[in-house]
Amino acid sequence: MIPRYSRPEMVAIWSPETRFRIWFEIEAHACDALAELGVIPKEAARTIWEKGGAAKFDVAKIDEIERVTKHDVIAFLTHLAEFVGPDARFIHQGMTSSDVLDTCLAVQLTRASDILLADIDALLGALKRRAFEHKDTVTIGRSHGIHAEPTTFGVKLAQAYAEFSRCRERLVHAREDIATCAISGAVGTFANIEPYVEEHVAAKLGLKPEPVSTQVIPRDRHAMFFATLGVIASSVERLAIEIRHLQRTEVLEAEEYFSPGQKGSSAMPHKRNPVLTENLTGLARMVRSMALPAMEDVALWHERDISHSSVERMIGPDATVTLDFALARLTGVVDKLLVYPENMEKNLNKFRGLVHSQRVLLALTQAGLSREDAYRLVQRNAMKVWEHGADFLEELLADKDVTAALSEAEIREKFDLGYHTKHVDTIFKRVFGEA
Repeated sequence: MIPRYSRPEMVAIWSPETRFRIWFEIEAHACDALAELGVIPKEAARTIWEKGGAAKFDVAKIDEIERVTKHDVIAFLTHLAEFVGPDARFIHQGMTSSDVLDTCLAVQLTRASDILLADIDALLGALKRRAFEHKDTVTIGRSHGIHAEPTTFGVKLAQAYAEFSRCRERLVHAREDIATCAISGAVGTFANIEPYVEEHVAAKLGLKPEPVSTQVIPRDRHAMFFATLGVIASSVERLAIEIRHLQRTEVLEAEEYFSPGQKGSSAMPHKRNPVLTENLTGLARMVRSMALPAMEDVALWHERDISHSSVERMIGPDATVTLDFALARLTGVVDKLLVYPENMEKNLNKFRGLVHSQRVLLALTQAGLSREDAYRLVQRNAMKVWEHGADFLEELLADKDVTAALSEAEIREKFDLGYHTKHVDTIFKRVFGEA
């Protein structure tokens, strides 16, 4: 997590101050439940909230204590006792460190999820606006990087909208899956603390109790969460790569906004590089890389070990902060994307009608030719365009084998661009619910 790729709201979730405040709230809510059960005095629970709630935890002091105790939760509890006084003896009754750590992580990941969901909503808004703006902007579709058949730039953006809508759904499910609370004590048997305490803390923090927490919340939940972030990052990269390809000088159908005063190269003043989308490709790699260690965390020893701890201290902040930044950056790219319909048209016509080859092929088969013969006739004329720069329509009209099966009018009709865009409204209705 570095400032260059961080935004303050997400960073704040992972700050020591936030973490210790959540730890305190977990402990204080647990004390309330213990007081209701008569395990600790109600007055003690009130004191803990009043004094601990007003406390400003000293991160440096806690770190200093931890250097002696070699235990972060004990260091925090020691510091908390300085504010609470004698009633601090009732804090952490029947609990184990993982109860605090795992429940806190659940709170942090759910809060991070809420920011990421808002990020996706902003991106969806930008994609929808630009998709409708260019719904009828005809461009060439490519397969293997080679001209295929016409589509529209709006359809390209509608595809991205549909993909990020799926990403949103996955994140909603991942958030629900990760929002679990464990206050079950050593090895998760509730031997020294009642299940009611867990239920109470979960309700207060917007979580649900973990059905079987052993001594930790099972890490399959976390693996799915970080895998979901990795999938979202991959969708970010997919759109980023599309924009990068479209910005290539030979293509230049779309381009990142180039602001006044911006410089593209230290050596070549003419350069306008796709630096934002290249950056997004790199950030996506980092987010994806964090999914694998999360999966490896699933296999802990017996009821618990802490091999997952060091991993999550890194990937929790890094994955969420990086993806938050990436989604916001992609939204900005889409919002300000420069689109060049004239270049799209020029590129579409670059190979003089080749993009209509399938229509001619199908017409020949419908006229009675075998598919193999029809393919051969169309391909031999198409190769003249590739190799000699010929005009595809003219070559077809000059081919006696083709004109024996199709009239000139029938051949010319197969070069109508509108044929390829006639179902754009249907696609938009499927994606947006409106055309």
